Amino acid sequence: MENQTEVSEFYLTGLANLFKLQNLLFTIFLLLYLAILVGNGMIIILILTEPHLHIPMYFFLGNLSCLDIFFSTVTVPKMLAGFLTELHTISFKGCIIQLHFFHFFGSSEGILLAIMAYDRYVAICNPLRYMVIMRKEVCLLMATAAWCTGFFHALMHAVVTAHLPFCGSNHIEHFFCDIKPLLKLACDNTYLNLMLLSTVTSCIVLSPFAFIVLSYLYIITFLLLKIQSQSGWQKAFSTCGSHLIVVSLLYIPVLSNYMLPNVGTSSEQDMMVTLIYSAIIPVLNPLIYTLRNQEVRRAIRKIMDKKRVTFL
Repeated sequence: MENQTEVSEFYLTGLANLFKLQNLLFTIFLLLYLAILVGNGMIIILILTEPHLHIPMYFFLGNLSCLDIFFSTVTVPKMLAGFLTELHTISFKGCIIQLHFFHFFGSSEGILLAIMAYDRYVAICNPLRYMVIMRKEVCLLMATAAWCTGFFHALMHAVVTAHLPFCGSNHIEHFFCDIKPLLKLACDNTYLNLMLLSTVTSCIVLSPFAFIVLSYLYIITFLLLKIQSQSGWQKAFSTCGSHLIVVSLLYIPVLSNYMLPNVGTSSEQDMMVTLIYSAIIPVLNPLIYTLRNQEVRRAIRKIMDKKRVTFL
């Protein structure tokens, strides 16, 4: 299909009403973005440098930290630039690229969380065969599948959106290029786009979520039938608690935002929800895994002790 697009750039108007608070908001989100880079970067460095963290659980955690950095980088720097000028613009090609990478990293993260749930299931319910089932090549294959599935899911949305004709208003009621705000501006029938959003995206979001729920139902059933001691329960959920918190933080806003694919939903609500999982949750994830994980805390103390000895 030939691209009928007449609009060469878009104006992102989602932050226009907040322009009077631009200095305060710029500072807040700059600090949040730096915290995302430092926190997740620290997790990645720990996993790469500490040999006792070279196990499947932390391999997937490192992938999650990479996705958090990339995911926030898609939207937050452009949003920070928008606080510095009244006219927040983005080219048509830049808009489609941003849409693609936002959904690429977002959907990959959802699938990765499902893989991490499976890892916890095997570790708790089949510990003697854990290193056989979750061997290195299997972990690499699962992580690659998560990234590739997210990439092609996002590519589908980018292609069908890019082929829509945009011949009227070029003001997007958002702080970045997302599917629903763009569909409001299309001059053609958006039935295919909405169908893909409601079916394919729902599958990408709901299938990993259902798999996570099923994994934890199996874990709880196993603990009820096999583990009678309180210490056994505490040990099991000490490895699952962080993952459950991260899943809850991500899926609650995502389900509310993309399970209602109507173009006419509130843009302000969409922006608030997007801010939560693109700028706030990536800050919380390293804190959750650091504060609740003894091995990560021990690795941090080890590095800090080395630095202290070197300094003295």
